[in-house]
Amino acid sequence: MLNQGIGSWPARRARKTPDRVAVVHEDRTLTHRELHLRVLRLAHALRALGVARGDRIAYLGPNHPAFLETLFAAGTLGAVFVPLNSRLAAPELAYNLSDSGSVVLVHAPEQAAAARAAADEAGVRQRIALTGPDGDGALGYEELLAGAGTDPLDEAVAPEDPCLIMYTSGTTGRPKGAVLSHANITWNSVNVLVDTDLSSDEVTLVVAPLFHTAGLNMTCLPTLLKGGRVVLLGAFDAERVLELIEDLRVTYMFGVPTMYDAMAARPRWATTDLSSLRTLNCGGAPVPARTIAAYLDRGLAFSQGYGMTEASPGVLFLDREQTSVKAGSAGVPHFFTDTRVVLPDGREAGPGERGEILVQGPHVMTGYWERSEDTEAAFTREDDGGRWLRTGDVARLDDDGYAYIVDRVKDMFVSGGENVYPAEVEDVFLTHPAVAECAVIGVPDPVWGEVGRAVVVLRPGADADKDEILGHLHGRLAKYKIPKSLVLTGELPRTASGKIIKPAVRDAYADGPGDRPYA
Repeated sequence: MLNQGIGSWPARRARKTPDRVAVVHEDRTLTHRELHLRVLRLAHALRALGVARGDRIAYLGPNHPAFLETLFAAGTLGAVFVPLNSRLAAPELAYNLSDSGSVVLVHAPEQAAAARAAADEAGVRQRIALTGPDGDGALGYEELLAGAGTDPLDEAVAPEDPCLIMYTSGTTGRPKGAVLSHANITWNSVNVLVDTDLSSDEVTLVVAPLFHTAGLNMTCLPTLLKGGRVVLLGAFDAERVLELIEDLRVTYMFGVPTMYDAMAARPRWATTDLSSLRTLNCGGAPVPARTIAAYLDRGLAFSQGYGMTEASPGVLFLDREQTSVKAGSAGVPHFFTDTRVVLPDGREAGPGERGEILVQGPHVMTGYWERSEDTEAAFTREDDGGRWLRTGDVARLDDDGYAYIVDRVKDMFVSGGENVYPAEVEDVFLTHPAVAECAVIGVPDPVWGEVGRAVVVLRPGADADKDEILGHLHGRLAKYKIPKSLVLTGELPRTASGKIIKPAVRDAYADGPGDRPYA
């Protein structure tokens, strides 16, 4: 085949195991042959709409077979796939669409209103609705496929060509699109296959959202590459997950700690047949000891890891055999990954010393979409060891080389597995007429790991209500980014040059329940 990218995967898998089930969604199944033919039809339909090599095709919606079909169809044409976070507000979606220059937006019915508003604002050429023509310019997804052919398509796509643009919130208030090549995605999948030991009879429950790199690249794509089946669930529901594990004999799933805690808290937890599970992968935050204990009691152990969108995402991996022995560790580098922990002066950190994690490997992004300066800043300069990706995270190594994430160079915090970047949230706070200054920090939360707390200085003479200030963020930011509490103060600590001192803000305001929690 001329196509060496992931767009060729359905065709390659269909010629090996055409009748094996590839995708399960609700009461529908697709074999690898059926998936391949649907991808071909969609690729022909998109080409008829004028989509060409290098064009960007966006998708907005929960986990659904159409997500995968659109991804593979884009790869078949040499186009670039842009998965959008369905939790974002319309203005945030419009920015991602505009920044990527997406020409087509495929969307689910749940996001119809936001998709319409965002596409109009961003000047997207064509919307395609999964539920059919909407009378407002959107074409019907199934109608397009029904009218398209299945003649073979074999565009020349090279491993280094861009495969997808995955947006990650920026520390300067604007998201950046990490460009992941076909080689990046492939090598990450190979790492997963080697380190997780996936089998061709894998039944993988994909409940983490596919628009996140972990849901897509750590579970779904490696399973399809191996020839297993993926079970797509549109939204996490602990009761439904337990039911599916038992009924479909699920062998592998990925989740964040809050998901696993919710499952263990269900009344049916003690009686559900979990004997089919071989691998439980957990990321987004360290797995709490209580969670590890609850699953060990059921004969289950976690494999854990650390990653980032810019690395496709796998960086470090902790085998399930080490869950208890190395509790709290993120593990060692994936098989085809190299990492370093360096001190501020560039020297290698010794055991116990804290330094920034640097990453190198064939799965590391090519750069940020049309942001050469940001790309340059994300990597070290060329030296004898080549360029290394700066993670912005601080770790220490133990005597065995296992890494423990201990801090962040940047101010990002993780809430329920979602990265929250304070600068982005602060920018929206500052659009409120009563707000003069704002600092957002992450504070511990028993359910979500961390949640935001806003520390706000009002303009002279302003007496805005705290709930009203927090309410200002609704519709402008995704709900998970909106702080759960707000504190009013007379001033924020600053350096001599006028910069807010975030560590001092955390020291002063992170302890205690906060002021006026906002649900």
